[in-house]
Parts: sequence; C-alpha cells; structure tokens
Amino acid sequence: MNVATKQIALVGAPVDEGAGQRGCVMGPDAFRTAGLAETLNALGHSVVDHGNLNPIEVERFTPPNTVLKNYREYISWTRTLYSKAAELGTTPTFPIYLGGDHAMAAGTVAGQARAAAEQGRPLFVLWLDAHSDFHTLESTDSGNLHGTPLAFVCGLPGFDDLLGTPLPHTVKPENVEILGVRSIDTAEREMLLNLGVGVSDMRRIDEEGVVPLLKPFLDRVQSENGLLHVSLDVDFLDPEIAPAVGTTVPGGATFREAHLVMEMLHDSGLVTSLDLVELNPFLDERGRTARLMVDLTGSLFGRRVFDRPTQSF
Repeated sequence: MNVATKQIALVGAPVDEGAGQRGCVMGPDAFRTAGLAETLNALGHSVVDHGNLNPIEVERFTPPNTVLKNYREYISWTRTLYSKAAELGTTPTFPIYLGGDHAMAAGTVAGQARAAAEQGRPLFVLWLDAHSDFHTLESTDSGNLHGTPLAFVCGLPGFDDLLGTPLPHTVKPENVEILGVRSIDTAEREMLLNLGVGVSDMRRIDEEGVVPLLKPFLDRVQSENGLLHVSLDVDFLDPEIAPAVGTTVPGGATFREAHLVMEMLHDSGLVTSLDLVELNPFLDERGRTARLMVDLTGSLFGRRVFDRPTQSF
C-alpha cells in the first residue's frame, strides 16, 4: 500500500462554457465547501489551495464548425490551464484540478503531458466517464466542447487554435483507458477503434468486474515508468448516487465500484495528477454528490472503507 504523504495543490477551474447546461462554474467552491482540503489534511497530506484561475484574454477566432459553442472561451481556458498544469507538473506537487466542466481537461492533460515529456516519461490517462469525449471540432453535432478534450490531447487534427500551435506533446492513444463509458457517438467509436484507445464500457465491468480491467492498465503504466493522470467525471457514477451532473446516463458505476477504482489507484502509487469535473451544484441534493466526490478523492489518497465516517444524506 502506498502511504506516502503528498504535497497537494488545489486549483480551481470554474469552466462553464463547454457544457450544454450551466452550473459547473460553482463546482470548485462546492468541492471546498464539501471539505476536500480537510479530508486530505486528515489523511496526513499537505494542502495548498491556489484559488480559482481566471481565463486569459485571447483574440476572437472563427470557429471551424458553425455548431461550436463558446469557442473563444474554450481557447482561453485551455491556454490558462495548459500553462498552470505544465508548471505544476514539473514540481513535487500533486495537482488536483477542480472543475468545471470536462472541457478543462484539454488544458490540464495537455499541460501534464508537456511536464511528463520534460521528465522523459510517458503520460497515461485514465478517463472515468460515461462518455468518451473523443469528438473532433468537425465531428461534434452538439457543439458542446466538453465532448472534445480527449481527442485534442491525443493529437487529432483541427485543434491548432487552442494553443496557437500544434500540440507539442500529445498523449499516445494506446496510453488512454476509458472506464465506465456507456454513451459513445458513431464518429467517436470509429476513431477510438482506429487509434487503439482502451475502452471498457459498463457491460465489461458488469461481466468481468473492475479489477481485471484496471489492473493490466496499471501494470503497463508501471512497466513503462509512466505518469498517470486521472480524470474523474461525476457522470462516471450512477445518477442514483450522484445526481449533480447535467449529462446523466443511467447504469453508471456503483458506490463500491467507484471506491474500488480509487483504492486500486492509491495502492498502485502511480497517480500524479487528478481532475474532478462536471459537478453542477445547482443540480445536487443537499451537497450529496459533492461529498461523494470528496469521499472518492479520500480513497485515492489512502482512506479505507472502515475509516469512513457514516454520513446521512
């Protein structure tokens, strides 16, 4: 078991423009109110809160697809988070990026990939999500940009506006594992298959369980001396236990399945950065989802089931 204490940086990313339903702007402060820092401190870790970031100003861009929504804001947030993640990724700090919708991962993962490359190590990504978020700017029908970050960081074409140049350090598609997915559009499915992205949908979890699916991926991260970024979307969880998300899909991970994933990640000692995304407090029930996400983060950082106080929702 990995019991090393960590220096943790909380970085608020109140990104609200990538989703179809507003409210994720309140996510970072909801995580704070739910006791994230206190939970991590109680586990013996050192926590510094960097506050909420503000997106940099950028010029106006002409979207390559007329359906794209808030394209300029997506560029602003991607550049802001890319710089912050690239900076934190080269320090001993463990960054936790508090979202915000999943569009923020375009910046956080790309920045972590740059930092990994500077250390001469590959970056692996575990994407815990009901959706694959693998649309390009051309393939999306909805225009909601939280459905595109994984395609961007894997180096698919058409995203040069985001940083003003082609992405210098991409994540190899075969170094990505999407777990718990249950909603993939046709265009995404074809790209995922062609590029060799790892995909374990909820049926595979039902049939095989979490351990046989996650362990080989973690073994490969370790064997290749990789760094591991985890991107946890609220809709990875079943909406019965986590209602505070605008993209609910029935049949998600159960309480125990989700905690088992986090406990295995903790035991591996491989995780070096984390996104917590798509928490929409406007849709929550008395903070229920925020507290569950904090609870899961506690499991990632070493808390076990028998250490967890009983909570009443």
